[in-house]
Amino acid sequence: MPSIDIRHAHSLPHAKARQAVQEVADKLAERFGIDYDWNGDTLNFARGGVDGKIDLAPKSLRVTANLGFLMSAFKGPIESEIKRVLDERFG
Repeated sequence: MPSIDIRHAHSLPHAKARQAVQEVADKLAERFGIDYDWNGDTLNFARGGVDGKIDLAPKSLRVTANLGFLMSAFKGPIESEIKRVLDERFG
């Protein structure tokens, strides 16, 4: 079971939604050294202590992540930041 499981509705066209997810991934890579890659409409990401994915669907997206022992102490702040960014990018 993922440590983090967030579902977020959106009304963006597919291309714009995918671009927004890409921008989020670029920021995460820049700020936290997270590696990522696309597999269809799923963006997989990882770095020491965390791995997860963002599944993009036509009217929603889902962020799931497994946090390692040390990162699990920051679950609350991580979830809050994810929700803030999703609200900012997807309304």
